Amino acid sequence: MKRVFFLILALALAAPAVCRAQYPPVNPNATSEARALLASLYKSVSEGKIISALHHNQLQLPNYLNDLDRIEDASGEIPMIWGGDLAWDAAQVVRIAKHEYDRGHIITLMWHVNRPFDRTPRVDFRNQTQGEFTDAQWQELVTEGTRMNRMWTEQVDSIAVYLKQLKDMHIPVLWRPYHEMNGEWFWWGWRKGPDGFTKLWKMLYHRLVDVHHLDNLIWVWNANAPRDIPGDTAMSYELFYPGNDYVDVLATDVYNRDWRQSHHDQLVELGQGKLIALGELGSLPTPEQLAGMDKFAWFMIWTGFTADRYNTLDDLRAIFTLPNVVNYKKPNNR
Repeated sequence: MKRVFFLILALALAAPAVCRAQYPPVNPNATSEARALLASLYKSVSEGKIISALHHNQLQLPNYLNDLDRIEDASGEIPMIWGGDLAWDAAQVVRIAKHEYDRGHIITLMWHVNRPFDRTPRVDFRNQTQGEFTDAQWQELVTEGTRMNRMWTEQVDSIAVYLKQLKDMHIPVLWRPYHEMNGEWFWWGWRKGPDGFTKLWKMLYHRLVDVHHLDNLIWVWNANAPRDIPGDTAMSYELFYPGNDYVDVLATDVYNRDWRQSHHDQLVELGQGKLIALGELGSLPTPEQLAGMDKFAWFMIWTGFTADRYNTLDDLRAIFTLPNVVNYKKPNNR
């Protein structure tokens, strides 16, 4: 039984017209499940709510389980959104995503992908995902028909297989590929201009939507909070934004307690009414800080960041017990 779908559909249909999604999905052929999820997110924000989330790193399962325990011990709550990464054992991710969705969770997925020419079966984060990608290689990548472009197409097609499995199971996905593109650390990042990241994003969109018909995806463009740190800089959002025709949700990642109001406000301005979210975070904001960022649709804690040096039990309790935070409710608590 697709409990989440019926829940979010009921929420969307129950909302008055002014609370319906201001923007329809960018994919005109989006599934009914994807449309209902997007509408429910708009409704949630219109009511002043924010949804909790936790990322599940398959390589750090003990940390993830500890995170769940820490949050529940501190607050009695469980995050509503389950986050996964198709870069590591995509088949397992699909199995877990189905399990979590059937339990009543919302699903968000990312993709820490290697460079197109890296043929290793496993992700090599330091040497490949964060490996060198030259200007010449980039230009070849975004030029149709080149060898690099064909390798990229094969790479995308390989991951589309798993996204299609989720579509066939009627599972909508908050899909946030190529994240933190305004930072200088991933091979797909730090590329401005019409042949830069925005072209890659549009290529991915058209391949997955027009060729593979993955109509269950809600497209989450997920930048990093802008910062000027030598060797760890993230540029302004707008330099890498592909436009509202290709984005359903604008998100940002915030680490190192860098809670500036501008991180929220600049997304609001750039999206012109589109949904915004906290795609990843380390240390939670204070309730006062979060109250000023009232357009965020959800926040997701990264695996391992419930440890005391990032978030104390009091920090977790303060946020997860806020009346406007939407957490997971077990079926017997409905």
